Amino acid sequence: MKIVLDTNIVLISIPTVSPYRLIYDSLLERKYELIISQEILLEYEEIVLLRANRIIADNVIGMLLTLENVLKQDIYYRWNLIIADMDDNKFTDTYIVADADFLVTNDSHFRELRNISFPKINVIDIEAFADILKRL
Repeated sequence: MKIVLDTNIVLISIPTVSPYRLIYDSLLERKYELIISQEILLEYEEIVLLRANRIIADNVIGMLLTLENVLKQDIYYRWNLIIADMDDNKFTDTYIVADADFLVTNDSHFRELRNISFPKINVIDIEAFADILKRL
């Protein structure tokens, strides 16, 4: 199963006390493949650094770069599907080029994608993804 995780999902899945820690632990247990681009990786680093500190940010990014089930995807075409927040398009572009199964986010800007028939992007929220992981 190939997954693109929005930054908000990564952030709330890292703390050991998080009810969504299952997402982070399942990544470590190789229950899914996380697809990232260079832009996504940089955003993960920037946001974790803002919310925590340099040591945690370096550890998270270092871990992502060494896991075999984290696949780095180069982006060659920009679809620009999300107008409300153009910065979110890095996630949709990665999803499309990687032929991912799900884009997981709680960000309301991704609701725009419901009105787009092509390319179809399967957006689910954190609850739905956690339910999928529990069934694995």
